Amino acid sequence: MIQEELFLSSLLQKGLIKEEQARQILLEIKTSNKRAEELLLDKKLIDDKTSAQIKSELFKLPIKIFQKNETIPQSVLNLVPEDTARHYNFIAFNKEGNNLDVGMVYPDDLKAQEAVKFIATRSNFNIKVYIITLSDLKNLLKQYQTFTKEFNELIEDFQRRFAPPKVKSSFQIIDIESTQGVVAEEAPIIRLFASILKQAVRSRASDIHIEPERNKLRIRFRIDGNLGTSLYLPLGILQSIVSRIKIMANLKIDETRVPQDGRFFSVIDEKEIDFRVSTFPTALGEKVAIRILDPTVGLKTIHELGLEGKNLNILQEELQRPYGMILLTGPTGSGKTTTLYAILQILNQEKVNIVSLEDPVEYTIEGINQSQVLPEIGYTFARGLRQIVRQDPDIIMVGEIRDQETAGLATQSALTGHLVLSTLHTNNALGVIPRLIDLGVERFLLPSALNLMIAQRLARRLCPDCKEKVLANPAEQKIIEDNLSTLPKEIKESLPYKPPYYIYKSKGCSACNNKGYLGRIAIFEILRMTPELEEIILTQPSQERLMAEAKHQGMITLRQDGIIKVLEGLISLEEVLAITAKY
Repeated sequence: MIQEELFLSSLLQKGLIKEEQARQILLEIKTSNKRAEELLLDKKLIDDKTSAQIKSELFKLPIKIFQKNETIPQSVLNLVPEDTARHYNFIAFNKEGNNLDVGMVYPDDLKAQEAVKFIATRSNFNIKVYIITLSDLKNLLKQYQTFTKEFNELIEDFQRRFAPPKVKSSFQIIDIESTQGVVAEEAPIIRLFASILKQAVRSRASDIHIEPERNKLRIRFRIDGNLGTSLYLPLGILQSIVSRIKIMANLKIDETRVPQDGRFFSVIDEKEIDFRVSTFPTALGEKVAIRILDPTVGLKTIHELGLEGKNLNILQEELQRPYGMILLTGPTGSGKTTTLYAILQILNQEKVNIVSLEDPVEYTIEGINQSQVLPEIGYTFARGLRQIVRQDPDIIMVGEIRDQETAGLATQSALTGHLVLSTLHTNNALGVIPRLIDLGVERFLLPSALNLMIAQRLARRLCPDCKEKVLANPAEQKIIEDNLSTLPKEIKESLPYKPPYYIYKSKGCSACNNKGYLGRIAIFEILRMTPELEEIILTQPSQERLMAEAKHQGMITLRQDGIIKVLEGLISLEEVLAITAKY
């Protein structure tokens, strides 16, 4: 591994970073388990090519930069097993006779060096090492065949064995409960399902849907919020694959009439992944939905979520307060829980006791006491809140305020010296106040209990590899101008964007599987408690007066935050208009 000080020293000598930045990076290395290079790239203090150039000078090795659509022959790619390439961050990209060119991201990694030597010795190769960038490696890893040769052979075999029967009439129901010939094939089913799980994780899918249809079994992955069909399997293996899932999730194999929930863990690409399983009986057989909880994908920092500028400053100020409520709002799937986890990571210090009530616990965070509610045995959010106050908490996180009792207890906890984090279902930040009143919280308690109201939505990020800057058309220019014109004066003047406005569009490439999008980012609006807002709540909290106070505070709306991110090239204008249409 590069001596981090040496790497940072090279950057300092070239004037690429400042001394304060170098000191901060050295501190973060100790807590993040990341290299200096990774942290610098995350913070966009350097780019991939600059990092590669520094390493090239340090190790006297040539650099190999790959073109966007450059491919590696499968025969060469497979000389390094996929798992090895992912773990040690190197890849074979060219072979001439016994000469093999290998690209390494971290040529100083001793274990990676040993792995390269093993491959050279085993196959009698003369190895030439090149420096490659981390982004190039990530793109090249996608060239490994989506499914292995063994997997494809299994599919062909299943297709032959379980060809769908001929339907005599449109009313005939296919016998989907048949287990004929399947029990003896347990090992292939295990390998088949393992391949599906690996592909889902590597595709950054959040969910897997296994759905029986009339004559086939459909497998769909949810990626960046959208479902898409990944493959079809013979319907005849439904029972076997569902049984395999039930065994792993410790569910009742012979119970097919009622829904069941369970979970299992598995290690994929050296990451411990939590899989939440839900079975559901349908007219054609059991449907299975599997939620994938990958801590490397699901746990984000505030910056990674897209909270920036004025909104970030407000949140940071409010997190300094020792008590009160911070409530996040938005529809299901808008990323509220992910934001709560990001906030908890900021607050997670040894001097405070943090206790959470969740349904379910999605990710475990070291140093936080996380508890999962179980309504079926009477352990609800309300009951848990009563017990939490006996645990000497400083900070309380409640997964969701769903009813009057929970709302009242959360408010009382905030009033008695605790910082309370939770979520609500409302359309925007302004909706938090009337919603709490509807849940029975007395109006006079809200100003003292409520600190901050945050609304958010998730938008798909434009693929950085294929997005292109284009001049907005007249209609788009008007939309942008209308939204920017109502921004607070100081924010509008600080923006570097002036008419005519340019936006970004993507056409799709191999990096994003020709979708044009890669990952997601949140847009936010934040309303804080002020003396003016307090007066409104105590007198007449109408929508008009609340909106007037929001404008007085200079609140950036969801759509305005989205428009700013459009101009920054992070998301498309169409995406912003779609997710804020009902706002």
